[in-house]
Amino acid sequence: MNKQARFGWARKFGRLQSFLKDAEASQILEFAVALPLLAVFIVGIYDFSGAFNLRQKLSNAAREGALLGSSQPASDISALGTPTSVLAIRDEVDSYLQASQVNDCGLQNPTPTAAVATWSAIGNCPNSSTLTLTIERGYAITPAGGTTKVLCTRVSISYPYQWRFNSIIQTLVPGASYGSVQIATNSVFPNLN
Repeated sequence: MNKQARFGWARKFGRLQSFLKDAEASQILEFAVALPLLAVFIVGIYDFSGAFNLRQKLSNAAREGALLGSSQPASDISALGTPTSVLAIRDEVDSYLQASQVNDCGLQNPTPTAAVATWSAIGNCPNSSTLTLTIERGYAITPAGGTTKVLCTRVSISYPYQWRFNSIIQTLVPGASYGSVQIATNSVFPNLN
């Protein structure tokens, strides 16, 4: 390497060194390093708060359905097919989900499966997952210290939640994957009659 080439390289390196020593340049570099981490934190906070908010809405819908079921007559529990009280509970849960602006995944028109006092409706959600609503009118519990069983109404909801965090984490860590998760909740009220 000749003397002139070495001098040119040293001059370019000297400019780079002086640029990196400049306060504005170091701030730009710090911002470039911190920006992806900041984006991950912001999207993560937004995403987890959305999941928490959805779980709260699902808990409220299950509670409203179980409360309605506890006041319904228990005479239709042993009937063949889907009891009318269970259909009323399904309609209550569905209307609560719609009023809360939660996608009901076609819960209004599912094909019910009837078991003794359990009814499940599975709707198709946009991300190819399923919403499951299970209503048990004859759910028996034994209170603490008691020997007799109390018949209750139990409403369970399992709902798919699609993480938005997946799109931001894949830009930082290619191949990382956060799909959907089922958020589950239930509520139990003793039957009043």
